[in-house]
Amino acid sequence: MSSISAGTGPTSHTFISQRLRLHYVDYGNPGAPLVVLVHGGRDHARNWDAVAAKLRDRYHVIAPDLRGHGDSAWGIGAQYSMPEYVLDLTQLLRHLCEQRVRLVGHSLGGAVCLHYTGLYPDSVVRLCAVEGMGPPPEMIKERPVEERWHEWIESAQSLATRKPREYTSLDEAAARMHDANPHLSEEMARHLTVHGAMQLENGNYAWKFDNYVRNWPPNRYDRESVQRLWSLIDCPVLLVRGRESWASDPEKDGRAQHIRNYDYVEIADAGHWVHHDQFDEFVSHLVPFLEGSD
Repeated sequence: MSSISAGTGPTSHTFISQRLRLHYVDYGNPGAPLVVLVHGGRDHARNWDAVAAKLRDRYHVIAPDLRGHGDSAWGIGAQYSMPEYVLDLTQLLRHLCEQRVRLVGHSLGGAVCLHYTGLYPDSVVRLCAVEGMGPPPEMIKERPVEERWHEWIESAQSLATRKPREYTSLDEAAARMHDANPHLSEEMARHLTVHGAMQLENGNYAWKFDNYVRNWPPNRYDRESVQRLWSLIDCPVLLVRGRESWASDPEKDGRAQHIRNYDYVEIADAGHWVHHDQFDEFVSHLVPFLEGSD
């Protein structure tokens, strides 16, 4: 079982990327090998607390809030694009003055880590991507540029008038969190809500993430470029998938073949949030993988 509150909590810090003040938490143990945990879309750094508790005695564990998420600044006028997220990770590692890192990323965070590792293969010792290979191939449809651009513009205009949902209490928000992922324990749903919600001036609660992160940029998905970056990854890679997830098997759909040195783990009774849904089994794979030879 996960131990969300094991040990003392992390300390909060900030760094600058593209003039945005971005937030990260530090679980201590400076001087030990660095592990950076990168969350997924509409999530936040503290979703990694239980994982960090399993790693902090051996590693210096850091978890950032991506721009527009958690306690990081919202990217007013930004597109919340993959290049921007990868830049932010690059800036964080420069801020930490670290030369070598182990990366663990979930969903969007996994994609960010895969892109970064392809760009800077000498900087990454090991990489675990939890459902981080992007949409399944069958979900990617080639559409005319004008269709993509119209959709993006109309979505941006709609978000300008969209009022974020409010909750009268943290309990109500936690119940919504649990509805979104029934695999979550009540304790984890509460933990994710406490750190993922903010109290408004009227006393209600809303999620911290910027609603504009919902509007993905209008550029076509450049499959060839993404696969090229995957092929440049030089370190061992652990790909993790929940068997009940919407994400497809990267071995069966051919995406994994673009990574030279990988292991693949599929975890039963888990959906997209594998590290929450089957915590013990997830860390039973993650810990020995991270401890492998450099």
